[in-house]
This record gives sequence, C-alpha cells and structure tokens, in this order.
Amino acid sequence: MKLPFFVYGTLRPGEHNHDLFLRGRIRSEEPGLLPGAVLYDGPGYPYAVEAADGAVSGEIVTALPEAYGELLAVLDHLEEYVPGDPRSLYERVARDVTAGDGRTVRAWVYVAAPAVAARLRAHGTPIKGGDWLTRR
Repeated sequence: MKLPFFVYGTLRPGEHNHDLFLRGRIRSEEPGLLPGAVLYDGPGYPYAVEAADGAVSGEIVTALPEAYGELLAVLDHLEEYVPGDPRSLYERVARDVTAGDGRTVRAWVYVAAPAVAARLRAHGTPIKGGDWLTRR
C-alpha cells in the first residue's frame, strides 16, 4: 500500500530530521491528528503509544510517487523498524488520521513497539496535549 505518512516528532517541519529525510521526497504535508494514541517523551524523540483515550498532533506527509520506495526505506531505517524483528523500537502500522479539514486519511504511523510501549506505560513521561512541538 502506498499510503501517506503521519509524522509527529523530529520529522515535523522545523525539527532536525524534517529537511534531512523529507526534503525533495515529498509532494505535500498538512496538519493531522492521530486519535487513539498518547505521546511519550523519549531520548530526543517521541513515541506514540496506542491508547484509547489520547490523540497525537502531527503532519500528514505525502511522498512524491517516484520517491515513495526510497522514502519508505529511509523512514523504516530511521525509526529502526524491521518487519518481524522483536528488537524494533517502532512498528509501522496503517491508521486513520484526521486531516485539518476533517477528512479521514489512512496513513502509515510509526508507533512504539510492544516492549517499548509497555515500558513507557509503566515508567514513561507522557507529553501533555500530545504535541511534540509544545513539549518545551
């Protein structure tokens, strides 16, 4: 599936990984909201943890068609996601995201892998309001 990506941390505009990984590979980006997740602070980057009572702010990023495969591989590597590998920090999952205009968009989201999510639920620091850009 060639889905857009929902980014909520260091890949957002103005953050350090945005230009490094997205510049020249994306066609558009627009504000979005991921329902059913809570944002936790990590070591310089956040984790979205699936939870019924939260929402995470971010951007819906649509890749250039000719750059899609490259961008998918680059983001999987950045997020240390390897399908089926229990050591992965994140899992890439398809989720419904709400665009700024109210549309529902199916997008890839990197959420905390099960072991990481369990640790964060037990000992992590949630980011109030679910917005990485307001954490400071």
